[in-house]
Amino acid sequence: MKKILSVLLIVSGSVILYAQTPSENLATIIEDVQDHRGYDRKDYPMGLFSKDYFESEAAFAKAELDKLAAISEADLSETEAISLALLRFRLQETIDYYAYERYLNPLLSDSGFHSSWNYMVRPITSYRQAVSYLNRLNALPEAVDQYLPLLREGLEKGVSQPRVIFNGYESTYDSQIVANYEDSFYYGPFKNLPSSLEFTPSAVEGQTQKDSVLTAAKRAIENRVIPSFKRVKTFFEEEYFPKTRRTIGVSETPNGRDYYQNRINYYTTLDLTADQIHNIGLEEVARIKAEMRKIIAEVGFKGSFADFLQFLRTDAQFYAKTPKELLMIARDMAKRADAQLPRFFKTLPRKPYGVAPVPDAIAPKYTGGRYVGTSKNSTDPGYYWVNTYDLPSRPLYTLPSLTVHEAVPGHHLQGSLNNELGDSIPQFRRNMYLSAFGEGWGLYCEFLAEEMGMYTTPYEHFGKLTYEMWRACRLVVDTGIHAKGWTRDQVVAYMSENTALSIHEINTETDRYISWPGQALSYKIGEIKIRELRKEAEATLGADFDIRGFHEVILGQGTVTLEILEKRVKEWIDKEKGN
Repeated sequence: MKKILSVLLIVSGSVILYAQTPSENLATIIEDVQDHRGYDRKDYPMGLFSKDYFESEAAFAKAELDKLAAISEADLSETEAISLALLRFRLQETIDYYAYERYLNPLLSDSGFHSSWNYMVRPITSYRQAVSYLNRLNALPEAVDQYLPLLREGLEKGVSQPRVIFNGYESTYDSQIVANYEDSFYYGPFKNLPSSLEFTPSAVEGQTQKDSVLTAAKRAIENRVIPSFKRVKTFFEEEYFPKTRRTIGVSETPNGRDYYQNRINYYTTLDLTADQIHNIGLEEVARIKAEMRKIIAEVGFKGSFADFLQFLRTDAQFYAKTPKELLMIARDMAKRADAQLPRFFKTLPRKPYGVAPVPDAIAPKYTGGRYVGTSKNSTDPGYYWVNTYDLPSRPLYTLPSLTVHEAVPGHHLQGSLNNELGDSIPQFRRNMYLSAFGEGWGLYCEFLAEEMGMYTTPYEHFGKLTYEMWRACRLVVDTGIHAKGWTRDQVVAYMSENTALSIHEINTETDRYISWPGQALSYKIGEIKIRELRKEAEATLGADFDIRGFHEVILGQGTVTLEILEKRVKEWIDKEKGN
């Protein structure tokens, strides 16, 4: 029998009592959370980031979490129970974000509040989009006004980022300080405005909408965008950087040890300690290295393991000669992956994706590649970004793994299917991303790509192992940095000795782990869980195991915690056994 919750309404001065089922009560809370807006977006086109705002968001999350405590999972359907668990998870993160004062540290080694603005630079296809983009450009000074006080307070409280990660960080703002507004990265969308704007009169007599947009764009770049980056440069170089901390582990900051455990819980969605994760990493590194040695023997290489890694890092055969060549190879691999999808998946996304270079403005400190998604109703595709900066650090033997991880069947397929879930899944879940699930899936896809025929040479197989080794090393070095007092040199040495990543990429990755505690743990922990579940399903079902059915149950409810995923797969195995 379902528990009934009483709800009071006051209508025209009268009190009306009516009963609401647990399902209805959950739906009401979900709607409240989804409809909640802590600020008017018309007033803050770039968002609100004040300390008072984060405090109010935490208070709202606490109140909604208290309401959820009255709902029993036993009274709900599977989809509703998952929504309940995920909403609790999301609200708790909002509370923790404020409690640990993470809003005082809005910078990472490869990104920051100012470099995140790059993601809003998209093609303009209508006058409405042009106005919206202009409004955001004009709001950049107000965004800077909000962020600088937070960074100052973070310095005072000792929770700034470590100084060591900021080598070369000037590229994130210097590249945006241009003499000619037309050279600005942010002016790019105005260079290819739709032809429809050329014929539509604007509010100014004698001008078309295109004329008015271009005039406003020039003004925005010259008076708002470039001055904002100049302010960031002055603040960072004269005020922030000189006061950054010299330690690198987050455990060495106030309340940092508790915070790191909190990040472990969040990014893995499991109850693990730093020591447990460190030991899992050491075991995985040893296992993968044994597989690597088999390939070294297979290709007949004469020399040590270190010699082979040096050969891979320096031999010209493994590197593209031009950015265009690298992109062409990446596109070819992506298309080959596309062709394999029907063999492994019942449901495919409607949204297409493109392959494009990482923007020059952020490439020097950026990872080798990344997926950039869009909303379900956006007219833009998703993009698999490939970093064409510093070609000698972008080996081709790891490109198949990168491609299937970031494009398909990795982030594009999973993220797009998540966005395209039906109305039975609440909107907050369709927009949700948890690294343990998403990055675990991406790394699992690197394993799946072997069955897809994506690795065509022993070196590409070694590239697959070096990417897996990279994620295994993350378990060791992330916990080493933030729980065991490792130095940056120790991390670089460990990564150099065990992976075939370029030294440039090892350095950018090391800075990323230092600046983003715990996130790097999600990849391998998530992949281990998915592979464990597949192994269990194959062993139990034998010849009746259906790879398309397995992937359907993994992705069918969208983003979930690993605990929820395990429960779903075990129930699917039991159901398949009964057939």
